[in-house]
Amino acid sequence: MPPRASKRKSAPPNSSSVTSSDGRSVSNKAKTKGMEKIDRLFNTYANSSLGMIDPEGIEALCADLGVDYTDVRILMLAWKLKAEKQGYFTQDEWQTGLKALGVDSLTKLKKALPELEKEVEKPSNYEDFYIYAFQYCLTEEKQKSVDIESICELLNLVLGVQFRPQVDSLVEYLKVQNDYKVINADQWINFLRFCKEISFPDLENYDATQAWPLILDNFVEWMREKQS
Repeated sequence: MPPRASKRKSAPPNSSSVTSSDGRSVSNKAKTKGMEKIDRLFNTYANSSLGMIDPEGIEALCADLGVDYTDVRILMLAWKLKAEKQGYFTQDEWQTGLKALGVDSLTKLKKALPELEKEVEKPSNYEDFYIYAFQYCLTEEKQKSVDIESICELLNLVLGVQFRPQVDSLVEYLKVQNDYKVINADQWINFLRFCKEISFPDLENYDATQAWPLILDNFVEWMREKQS
């Protein structure tokens, strides 16, 4: 991740504006009033040298929203914006996401967060959000896996509310085992499948002959040894 800018600056004038022969800005005239407000809000937090909201800008946004930088709702906001790079929001992402949320001010964005939580919790959206959370942690080019420490934090963040007993046991196992240093996307997706499908903590319906990743076979074996 690039170093944070030492100071947030106002974004420069929009150099991409197209000017007609009579001097009027065609692109500015085409913008709706709501989109102009969305852009002004973006410029409040954007790093002008980067042309996007960077980690420092997101921290400032969190402070103004009254939420912690590590709050799951900020990850949900990134999901709604379809943010591609962790800790950064581009202007296009910001425009598309806030328009989809129907907000154009900080006050409206703050009020929209509880509704965003409800949207994510819908079964039709939750798995997409869960997969996105893993992909959002892939900060390097061609990176395919995430380190165990980050995975434990992410499990607590995105699964802890719905599946607290499973998450607590899985995180405990991941921290004591020595076979895996990183987790890949297939293992991550199967953690959710495990929480949804397997009776816990008795594990009675877990069948190791089914297509479970080896790490979950090992986790179940570890759990059964603890219980016995």
